[in-house]
This record gives sequence, structure tokens and C-alpha cells, in this order.
Amino acid sequence: MLGIIIGLVLLMFLAYRGYSIVWVAPLTAGLVALTGGLPLLDAYKETYMSGFVGFTKSWFPVFMLGAIFGYLMDYTGAARSIAHWLTKMLGAKRAILGVVVGCAVLTYGGISLFVVVFAMYPLAVALFREANISRKLIPGSIALGSFTFTMTAIPGTPQIQNLIPMEYFHTTPTAAPIMGIASALFMGGLGYAYLVWKEKRLRAKGEVFTEPEKKGNKAAESEATSARELPNPIVSFLPLLAVILTLNIFKWDIIICLIVGILLSMLTNLKLYKGFTKSISDGAIGSITAIINTSAAVGFGSVVRAVPGFQTLTDMVMGMKGSPLISEAVAVNLLAGATGSASGGMGIALAALGDKYYQLALQTGIDPAAFHRVASLASGGLDTLPHNGAVLTLLAITGLTHKDSYIDICVTSLILPVLSSIPAIILASLGIY
Repeated sequence: MLGIIIGLVLLMFLAYRGYSIVWVAPLTAGLVALTGGLPLLDAYKETYMSGFVGFTKSWFPVFMLGAIFGYLMDYTGAARSIAHWLTKMLGAKRAILGVVVGCAVLTYGGISLFVVVFAMYPLAVALFREANISRKLIPGSIALGSFTFTMTAIPGTPQIQNLIPMEYFHTTPTAAPIMGIASALFMGGLGYAYLVWKEKRLRAKGEVFTEPEKKGNKAAESEATSARELPNPIVSFLPLLAVILTLNIFKWDIIICLIVGILLSMLTNLKLYKGFTKSISDGAIGSITAIINTSAAVGFGSVVRAVPGFQTLTDMVMGMKGSPLISEAVAVNLLAGATGSASGGMGIALAALGDKYYQLALQTGIDPAAFHRVASLASGGLDTLPHNGAVLTLLAITGLTHKDSYIDICVTSLILPVLSSIPAIILASLGIY
């Protein structure tokens, strides 16, 4: 068990230092195997790779199609058109709310977090400039709209963090809707209140908008393309609505839903057909890093699950007093934090404990949907520690540092999401799902 703990700490430390989890995960898994008495080579070739390949087999189509969908929505200007329309409706005086709502609509429509960041940043700069708000608050605003309630809480979201639990609890994307909505209001409401309070505090100190310095190529390209004529926002909404409706009303497989969204995004922008192939290729290539990183984390979890000390660890987690939903939230949060990945941490936790929690649901009479929702919520908590890939990308695109803006990211997308499991578990204890 000590080897498991050392392996997790080392994995988190090396990931925080910026080393790729693709080689860090098998290295730390080797340490766990060695201390757990497993043959080192077999542990890597069989146990680790079985977990790695198993996750890739199950989820690669979703990662790839989701990325392609996002890249097409970005290339056609549809994502920016929706965001621009929403923020225009809200007005520059509500610049923070405009950025949060714009990000939320795009992520709930199935667009990947990374694409949303690129699409929203130029618009956020323009809004914050007009409202004279410090750019330090842009990362926190984007994080609140993209990394929190639309990713894990709102029923029916097509984000991967809401889909993975379905396999273990035999549920649907709309599992535990009341719990999800309550947690979404908790995160969204308190997160927005915090950002407004912080903006007033910065303004009182004389910190207002300053022009950004040089941007990276991708960010500059995104801002440049925003200047061209954008498609009709109503038409741009159609691909997002198609994904949401086919997933939740027609109950189609997420793969089919994303294909429908992809086709609609192209059909509604046929005049831009020359760039479709490149966007599809870029999306497909871009998805590889995401799925490989997550699979590497799940492979680590497979080795952890295979050593004798894991049973002791399982007994400790499952033996926590109170509702089993509490132990599930703790387990998923800790593993998401260790891997720096919401989907990776949840993948490890549910692969190891999902069957046990499902049996507990049947034995205790707690609806399995409650376990689905708590697992999803918990995955979006400690995952956004400073070494998280989305956090690093967000700061790089906005040209800000951890010192400038991480405290806001931490409050909106780490502290509040961790606490959001509390109202959900309280509702479940009352039999309200």
C-alpha cells in the first residue's frame, strides 16, 4: 500500500513539473508493481497495457469525433458566432457573465474545452477592454464556464466526464437531474459571485484592463479569423442542438450524435468546404494526445488495482463512515488530482470500484444515477490542480501566469466543484435524485 501512495505522489509531482504522463505513468506504475511484488515486465506488457488499450478501445471514437466537431465549429466561425451573439445580448457591462455563459453554451453543446478556450479568448479580450476589467479575470471566467457545471453537472451534457459513468451504473446522460441542477447552480452562482467580487476588489486597487502582449500563433490566428464575417448565430446553434437532442431525446449513441453534429456543421457552412479536410485532420490529430494521456493514466490505475495493497486501500475507502457516495467522491477526486485529468482519474476509480459501488447501490436502495452524478461531479474537482493540461493551455493562450490568475481558476474550477458534491449527496440522502 505504501508503494501505491508513493507511486501516486510521484506521478502527481512529475506531472506538475511538466513531464509527459505518457512516460511518467508507466514509470510510476513500475514502482507500484515492484513494491507490490508483481513481475515488472509482465506488469507493463500485460496489466498496464491492458488498461491502456481497453480505455482507448472504448473511448477513442468519442475523443476523435468530439475534437473534429470542435475544430469544425471553430473553423467555420460557428462557435464564435454563438459566443458573440450571447455576449452582445448580455452587454459589455456584464462582460464576465457574457464570457461564462458563452463558454457554458459551447461546452454543453459538445465542443471540447480546448477549442472553447481558443474561440472565446478574442471575444473575452474585446469585452473586458470595453468594460475596463482586468485581464487577470479572463482565465477564471473561462474556467467557470468551461471546466465546471457544463462538464459534470448539467443533465444531458455530452462531455466525456458525464458519459464514462454510464458504463458502470447502467444510466443515461441525464442521470440524477435534480442533483445535477442543484450542483450546477451552486458552482455557477457562487463562481460568478466570486468573480464579480474579485473584479470590484481589483478595480479598487486600480487594476483595470491592460492590452495583452504578443500571443501564440494559434491565439493570434483565432483572433484574426474572428474579424471575418461570422455565420448566422441561429444557424450556428443547429449542430449543437442536434448533438444534445439526439443524445438525450432520441437516446442515440454518442458516436452517432457527434457524427450528426459534424455533418450539420459542414452542411450549414458549405461555402467554406475547402477547409473542411484540414479541420477534420487537425481535429483527429489533436484528439490523439488527449486519449493517449488519459489512457496512460488508466493504465497506471490497472497496475494499482493488480497489487495486493489495493485491497487494503479499497477497504479503507469503502469503509468510510456515512453514505457510500462520500467515499466515491473522495476516491474520484483524489485520483483526478493525482493524474491531473478528470476523465483519467474517474476512469481509474470506476474501473477499480465501479462494480462495488453499483452493488452497493442495489443493496442500499440508492439510485445508481446518484452514483453516476457524484462520480461525474467529483471528477471535475481536484483535476484542475496547477499541473492540469487545460489550466496550462488556458494560461498560455491568455498570456497570463499562475501568479496572475491561478487563484481565480482554483476557486471557480477546483474549490467550488469539490464542494458541489455536498448538496448533491444531501439531496441523495433525502431520496431526491
